[in-house]
Amino acid sequence: MGLLPLPKKAMEHLPVEVIGNILSRLGAARDVVIASSTCRKWREAWRNHLHTLTFNSNDWPLYHELTRSRLEIIVTQTIFQTNGLQCLSIMMDDVDEFSAAPVIAWLMYTRETLRELHYNVRTTPNINILEICGRQRLEVLGLAHNTITGVEPSYQKFPCLRSLSLSYVSVSALDLSIFLTACPKVEVLSLISLDIVMSDPHASMELSTNSLKDIYVEAISLDKIILEADSLEKLQLKDCTLEVFELVSKGKLRLLKIDDVSVIHLDIGDSAENLEIVDVSNFTIMWSKFHHMIAKSSKLRRLRLWAVVFDDDDEVVDIETISACFPHLTHLSLSYELREAVIQYGLQGSFQLENVVVLELGWTVISDLFSQWVAGLLERCPNLRKLVIHGVVSETKTHEECQTLAKFTSFIVRLMKKYLKIDVQFEYE
Repeated sequence: MGLLPLPKKAMEHLPVEVIGNILSRLGAARDVVIASSTCRKWREAWRNHLHTLTFNSNDWPLYHELTRSRLEIIVTQTIFQTNGLQCLSIMMDDVDEFSAAPVIAWLMYTRETLRELHYNVRTTPNINILEICGRQRLEVLGLAHNTITGVEPSYQKFPCLRSLSLSYVSVSALDLSIFLTACPKVEVLSLISLDIVMSDPHASMELSTNSLKDIYVEAISLDKIILEADSLEKLQLKDCTLEVFELVSKGKLRLLKIDDVSVIHLDIGDSAENLEIVDVSNFTIMWSKFHHMIAKSSKLRRLRLWAVVFDDDDEVVDIETISACFPHLTHLSLSYELREAVIQYGLQGSFQLENVVVLELGWTVISDLFSQWVAGLLERCPNLRKLVIHGVVSETKTHEECQTLAKFTSFIVRLMKKYLKIDVQFEYE
């Protein structure tokens, strides 16, 4: 983001607080330093009214050319010329390791005023962020490529923290559980590619929190995760390998999203009543069991079952049951292997998906069955406004594949003459 050119007199009359806000919107430290050299008043705004500062090794190629000591000096001089920073972001993952001493100095200098800290700095030796920033007024904390050990909740407490993100962090399951109890107001939790240190060969993790509303878990492999979160509203699992995932909650869950997860036992207990969005992709499911888990979600508005594989070859998604259980459904997205049974049993009955206005359908292998499936679903969506067809088309298509695709396209053209009010889109990979 650049500064808009201002007449000299207009610049002179801007309050320093406003200039501080302008500089804070720049964010990147190099841009802030350049802009603050405009005049004495802007330098004053930098010193006393700058509240956001970012050091990111991707923002400026020269970061990679400087020696470690020179880079440490630049960051130190820049931070120490500010008073009252509220948001500090130091993202130096792809540069040489920093010495611990200057990094500790940066955090000690700013910690009393900081509300938001994003910290991705490899240091030698490793430093204890929780010890330095605990008992302060941090509301947002993002840590990456660090180690958390020996959490002391009475000393390393974060009474104001509302958002916590841990990426590529080495931590034991016990320390993570204790750390969460030291954040009594945390509402948003993101756990990505954690190195879970386990003393027990049966790797399990138990997390308990009364305040958590949103959790995102990615690229974690464990035998068992038990999450006790009475206020949880959003649960997202991505690229995880688990034997057991159990949620203990009081039924406030609104969003359940599962993407490329391997799990033997998934249990959300009695948390399905208020579900509004269920998004499942690249997942092997036992449909009868999964449907039973979400069957009480009478408020469901969006259901997405994409690239799912049935655990039992004889299983089909019963659209009539979906219609009966989810009367408020407005968005329906389906993509799975089609068989005769899907058409014969999946679309049986005279049900109507009255409120569905957006329908997305996909194939992995196009066939006449897909055409029948599209036609059958359109008949049952009387108020549909938008149809999106997703397909996979190989770069080196055979003659037979070209003919099949041409036949399907002609079929859709004829079919849509019956549904002129529906917007049709095609998305091919």
